[in-house]
Amino acid sequence: MERIKVKIINKSGHDLPTYETPSAAGMDVRAFLKEPVTLQSLERALIPTGLYMQLPHGYECQMRPRSGLALKHGISLVNTPGTVDSDYRGEIGVIVINLSKEPFIINDGDRICQMVIKEYVRAEWETVERLDETKRGEGAFGHTGVE
Repeated sequence: MERIKVKIINKSGHDLPTYETPSAAGMDVRAFLKEPVTLQSLERALIPTGLYMQLPHGYECQMRPRSGLALKHGISLVNTPGTVDSDYRGEIGVIVINLSKEPFIINDGDRICQMVIKEYVRAEWETVERLDETKRGEGAFGHTGVE
């Protein structure tokens, strides 16, 4: 498994994100709040993390929901996965949404999402008059599940 160095500033006072198991792809990220935030049903908020990072060129950081929060409390991210580009130097914020019917309180230090560091490639467009044919063809949503 490849490892990369990522420069990080942590103004939160909380532990840095860490991998919880040897095979984990994501690291839990904690909220950095002066006071608790209560999300009402269907309400969303930008939650600060106190983290600033410098990713190597060719990498992004994806912010994804935590499955336990989603299942138990209906808490997710609005723009999942949220992308942090390698040239961004501001504080990482997480747009959290409450999809449940009950209010949900986020406290300072709560684990609110997970981050995954991913390498990416850039597309170079090639304009053509037609595309190669496939068995699926133009079959759209649900097409592969129909017998």
